[in-house]
Amino acid sequence: MPFRSPSKIFFLLLLLVFRSPSVKAEVATSSPSRASANTLVKELFSRKVPWVEEKLKSMSIPEKVGQMIVAKVDAKYDSCLDPQYILISRLASEGRIGGIMFLKGDLLSAGMLANHFQAVSDVPLLVSADMERGLAMRLEGATKFSPAMAVSATGDAELARSMATIVATEARAVGIQQNYAPTVDLNINPANPVINTRSFGDSIPLTITMSAAVIDGLQSNGIIATAKHFPGHGDVTVDSHLALPVLEGDRTRLDNYELKPFRAAIAQGVLCVMVGHLAVPKLTGSLEPASLSEKIVTGLLRLELGFNGLIVTDALNMKALQNGQPTETIYLQAVQAGNDILLYPDDPEIAHNAVTAAVEKGDIPVKRIDASVRRILLLKQWLGLDRQKLVDLSRLNERVGTNQSALVAARIAENSLTLIRDQKGLLPLHLPVDGRIVNIILNDRPGETIGTSFADKLGMNYPVTSFRITPGSSPDEYRKASKSIEQASAVIITTGMQAWSNTIPSRLSELQRNFVRKLSALAPAGTPVIFISFGTPYILEAFPEIGTALCSYSENPYAETAIIKALKGELIPQGKLPVSLNGMKP
Repeated sequence: MPFRSPSKIFFLLLLLVFRSPSVKAEVATSSPSRASANTLVKELFSRKVPWVEEKLKSMSIPEKVGQMIVAKVDAKYDSCLDPQYILISRLASEGRIGGIMFLKGDLLSAGMLANHFQAVSDVPLLVSADMERGLAMRLEGATKFSPAMAVSATGDAELARSMATIVATEARAVGIQQNYAPTVDLNINPANPVINTRSFGDSIPLTITMSAAVIDGLQSNGIIATAKHFPGHGDVTVDSHLALPVLEGDRTRLDNYELKPFRAAIAQGVLCVMVGHLAVPKLTGSLEPASLSEKIVTGLLRLELGFNGLIVTDALNMKALQNGQPTETIYLQAVQAGNDILLYPDDPEIAHNAVTAAVEKGDIPVKRIDASVRRILLLKQWLGLDRQKLVDLSRLNERVGTNQSALVAARIAENSLTLIRDQKGLLPLHLPVDGRIVNIILNDRPGETIGTSFADKLGMNYPVTSFRITPGSSPDEYRKASKSIEQASAVIITTGMQAWSNTIPSRLSELQRNFVRKLSALAPAGTPVIFISFGTPYILEAFPEIGTALCSYSENPYAETAIIKALKGELIPQGKLPVSLNGMKP
């Protein structure tokens, strides 16, 4: 297929979207119905669809391999001369990629880029994004939702389903058809630096209930849901973006714990499963990452668990895979393991060339590629992309970031706010007429800004003096904070830390810890001292000296407002802890 000029295509699409109201490029109206369960997956992937079979038959080996590669795209349009824009335009036009994954940007850029890349591609592209907390994780202007642990803390599956419905509606409005969510990992390890509040908790029944609601809300509204990170990323202490985590559980342990949410998602009919970059040596006999292991991808997930849907790797640019071997070898291992989609290779063209060469040499059977491509095409047809692959961007304001969506996000934030303890009944907060709050922002690394927005909002409601305490804070900063606390009417400590364990070294310095432990003694007798976590609830175990502790799991605007309401007595925290904490069970 000849390469089409990206600049010409782009501006033709602008004309289509903004100057031709009579031309409608709507989301496909043939979105799947709710009455599916696992029969949907079995029937969907066993069908013989003429469009799919014709496309598959007409494709060359390079074009088939291209369907298995999803390239990353920054969702920010700069110009038709942008190197990434030119590269992705060419790869899409030549059939060397089958999909794109949006990173951060803005709504209009994402929609225009999706339409452009769709227009230059002969086979419709599968457009995806990681939207665990909603489209706003990637695109400014969308609805900001709280993380999974907060959703779980509401105890309300209907709220979870409503959130997923909104995510699906907003995503389809900009041309996205797949969400790399929900995270069904059970976060049993408080020190987990990469999952934690992204998880629904450590309770199997609660995780299954909430993830089922999210899967239903997404797939009933035309978005592919992705259960991740198989076989379970919750009980590790290493971030797979930085190094290879190791899950030490044996098969009995996995069957009794980690695999249960995945089994439930498969039984429900989830269309996609993402395999994580973590070693499971008691299953594989080595430190081979699960995502590159045929024993796990094909043996366990495809054959033993009977998953008939799409299998995608976690992002292939992550350092967990970088053990000194060439990237080409990693891509081949991912295909040989049984993955259908190679997600976010650093260089999609290198990935395409490597896999194509291996197939043409006979190292990878063509039928192995055909099986993956058929699944991909079947999903594209299920999404209606064979009939309509462009979206109408003139209606973005009607579909994205609406007041109704904001109400759902606010309700989740309010209903999830969890009062871990209030030993002396300090909530709501009562200050003298001339009272002043000292707000200590506790960060575990220098340069963080988390806590700033809440400090500003707190200052709109009370007289406040704020201090940021980091591992790099000077003795003078500690002295100033201590002096201010000695005259405070109330002290509020906030932190956005995402992981904490008493048994694992923390980035919090001993000086920071001792300072927080002494706050109650520094303040005048009877002064309320309240600890608020915008992140992990586990951090609240570190300072039992502080008798009042709240967890919002997030610092989004709705969570901040919920906390202010709780301080003022306008909201009674009703959230239920979704993880085990100091003997407290979810």
